[in-house]
Amino acid sequence: MNMAKSRQQLLEAYKHACEIELQAFKPGNVSVYAEGHGMTVEDFRVSAKVSAEAITDPRNTLGEKIYYAVKATREAVGCNTNLGIVLLCAPLLQAAADQSGVGLRAALRNILKNTTLADADWVFRAIKLASPGGLGESKQQDVNQAPGVTLTQAMAIASEKDRIAKQYITNYKDIFEFSILRYNEILYRWGISEWAAVSVYTRLLSRFPDSHIERKYGSQFNELVSSRMTKADRALSKINRPELLTALLYAIDQEFKASGINPGTTADMTVATVLSVILGGH
Repeated sequence: MNMAKSRQQLLEAYKHACEIELQAFKPGNVSVYAEGHGMTVEDFRVSAKVSAEAITDPRNTLGEKIYYAVKATREAVGCNTNLGIVLLCAPLLQAAADQSGVGLRAALRNILKNTTLADADWVFRAIKLASPGGLGESKQQDVNQAPGVTLTQAMAIASEKDRIAKQYITNYKDIFEFSILRYNEILYRWGISEWAAVSVYTRLLSRFPDSHIERKYGSQFNELVSSRMTKADRALSKINRPELLTALLYAIDQEFKASGINPGTTADMTVATVLSVILGGH
């Protein structure tokens, strides 16, 4: 039977998923192997720690969890390290807290179906606070104005341009039907969570453009990123020891960062994938 998780379990699961993602060598993004884009590994560790309380607080609505997690992060590190992570993880954590006798994804579906106007208002505030660009640019729902729709409806409007928003209207299809399968495949093969997380990142980027990159550059780098990540992903599937890939990943990381390429959305999706597995999403 699927049992609801305690708050302490949720806190630990969230922080652990964030740490696994930092331990994973994700070319173009921040990890223990290579920092960049004006952010450090410590920024992300502090962000995970300070946002954990708000994002798991049972007294908070979904929108409040997102807003107060982003607010705590902003006050601690002064930049947007984890808006995407918080947007993806908050519904998952609430689903794990609420589920009773149903699977994680079924509980998640119920939460996403029942978001409110107030949730949208709190999330709009969080986005303004984080100042990432993207969702707020919609002509239909501008985050600088009071929302006229529920949070899930707002995400539907943004979903054509933003892969995180798309998860809200597909019940996290990319994660439950794609990236978890890849994570478990590599975890079963090597038994190392960090390299399973790398494989999620490379597989997603080999198939799907990254929203964060597209917001900054349009489709300019889509082919380059897909090509490099396809090469890395195929190598991950064939190689006997994952650490032998480090040199290739360093080369791609340097190439990406020299052009200002940061697949931030895919890194956020990687955290959510790891968290889903830890929470029992299979």
